[in-house]
Amino acid sequence: MNLILLGPPGAGKGTQAKRLEDACNLVQLSTGDMLRAAVESESEIGQQAKSIMERGELVSDAIMIAMIRDRIQEVDCLNGFILDGFPRTTAQAEALDNMLADMNANLNHVIEMKVEDAILVDRISGRFSCSNCGAGYHDTFQKPVVENVCDNCGSTEFSRRKDDNAETVALRLEAYHAQTAPLLPYYDAQGRLTRVDGMAGIDEVTRQIMSIIETGSWLT
Repeated sequence: MNLILLGPPGAGKGTQAKRLEDACNLVQLSTGDMLRAAVESESEIGQQAKSIMERGELVSDAIMIAMIRDRIQEVDCLNGFILDGFPRTTAQAEALDNMLADMNANLNHVIEMKVEDAILVDRISGRFSCSNCGAGYHDTFQKPVVENVCDNCGSTEFSRRKDDNAETVALRLEAYHAQTAPLLPYYDAQGRLTRVDGMAGIDEVTRQIMSIIETGSWLT
């Protein structure tokens, strides 16, 4: 089973992908992680990507597709994969479809996690993490049990990502709506797109996604 999770930054795609990995024996494929692994492996594709990135340029769609093609042929992906961070444009979606067709494979589901922009700004701008163990917290939704003390390791040192602020989040959402949102009608026309309520609790979002996987549909 091959899946794509779509949704704006902060929608919870990473959290749900991890749950799907465990529940369905799938592999979450992050293009960022794949790029780093390819560069470290010094493979032909990795060397091409490294040269491009060292020049400060964006890695081409052709290289990204070739990298994904190699990755999904590895043994751990035999049961299927979850794509995280790709595709971002309609051109990438078309290239991905063509590559999968060449491999006699296809996407089973494309699931959009719908979340209102205002909620996302609150979600992301309130995030912080333990500087020692990386455990994640939120000013409103997930505070440490004891204020200023990590539940996991007891550290009192916390940090926030510099880009986790309202202004930067607004710009990231603007980019998402301009560039990635057009993927929705593309996959909708193929009959692969299904939507879930990304503003529901984490367990409820998981339940909705599992319903799609198990029954093939979800009423929205």
